[in-house]
Amino acid sequence: MDYKKVTDQFAVAPQITPADITEIKSLGYVAIINNRPDDEVPGQPSANEVKQAAEGAGLAYFNIPIQSGTLTPESVEATRETIAALNGPAFAYCRSGTRSITLWALSQIGEQDGHQILKAVKDAGYDLPFLEQYVQG
Repeated sequence: MDYKKVTDQFAVAPQITPADITEIKSLGYVAIINNRPDDEVPGQPSANEVKQAAEGAGLAYFNIPIQSGTLTPESVEATRETIAALNGPAFAYCRSGTRSITLWALSQIGEQDGHQILKAVKDAGYDLPFLEQYVQG
């Protein structure tokens, strides 16, 4: 399974499957955040399939699906609230991890220093220069 640790409390990944849940739990994550809408591409696991596997393994599951290119203030706030409410690290996924890390970065404005947010994004391997205007602005 391919994933990127962004901070000690947050990781992002491309699409996961129910079979990945055991490994995610063994890595110490306490929650799964799904940022991918169902039926984005044929054959991807449904939100319900991942939710059942996560909850069956004792992980919390949150569904904050985002259509590519359509982040909203509501989805950013839902991400902020979800992360703040957890007693442990979260593992978020979408098609490539980009929507998940973008939501994380925007949700951390006011929670962390802007330079730290941008560094975490870059260190995780994402080149998202558009975030600078929001995170530092």
